[in-house]
Amino acid sequence: MRTIDLAFVGRGLHEELAAYIADQEDFYADEGVHVALRDGCSWDVERLRDCATIGLGRALLSRLTDGTPWVALSVNTDRPLFWFLARPGLTSLADLAGRRLAVHAPHTPPGCFARIVLRRAGLDPDRDVHTVVRNPGDYGMDLRHLRDGSIDAAYVGSTMAPEAVAAEHGWQVPAWVGDHFRIPTVGVAVDPTRIRPDDPAVQAVVRAHRRALHVIHRDPGTTVRHMRTFLGGQTEAEVRAHYERFIAPHFTTDGQADLAVGDSAITAVAAELGVPATVTAAEFYRTATVLS
Repeated sequence: MRTIDLAFVGRGLHEELAAYIADQEDFYADEGVHVALRDGCSWDVERLRDCATIGLGRALLSRLTDGTPWVALSVNTDRPLFWFLARPGLTSLADLAGRRLAVHAPHTPPGCFARIVLRRAGLDPDRDVHTVVRNPGDYGMDLRHLRDGSIDAAYVGSTMAPEAVAAEHGWQVPAWVGDHFRIPTVGVAVDPTRIRPDDPAVQAVVRAHRRALHVIHRDPGTTVRHMRTFLGGQTEAEVRAHYERFIAPHFTTDGQADLAVGDSAITAVAAELGVPATVTAAEFYRTATVLS
């Protein structure tokens, strides 16, 4: 059996759902590959290059800023699963003007996406909002700070179902990023100078993930059961509502990328980072190169 390291660089459904289903449903084994799932959240790019990676957003930022020649071979969704969660009365992004917002650092993919969305809402993230930068994934502390009033809003990811959390606490969800900014963000990517895209183990991982995408669309019961592993604080009804609103309509069925969406996203990300858009979507998202 072939072996490969597959690194995730974020936590939650956005990053891990397809890989988790592929593992739990034995799709990796069926495809003849042993996958070691690695936590690469704190790894630098140099270490990450020796693995296949799920984090397409980080791979794209790396390619734009340091020239690492990552290519994406499969895409799960182009609707990032990040939300703005806010205290009562803050019902729109415009309401965040002058408020304290806990958010990822600007150079991280989630932080970059947040800044793009804020700008599209007419807010300068450096002047119009009081940002409190914190580590990605530290959303439990965000909830505590929302409760005690030390922040007014938080930019949170898919370790929770934000609409259910908001309903429980009487809070608001001013915006879902996927409604305002689309970018193919999670799937499978490799640095071809370290791991060949046509390597049989890579191809097996991609096929397993595409089988997982079929489960997401064709078997809601199984998908919701696996989602509850990540959303332990929510009821089954809340998890199913989350699946029906954010997962089923927006995850791909075949791992393919919309290149028009990709080109628009690359232009926006490069502009936000202040670097040239040195790669096209067709060069980065090579999702048609999978062998059957």
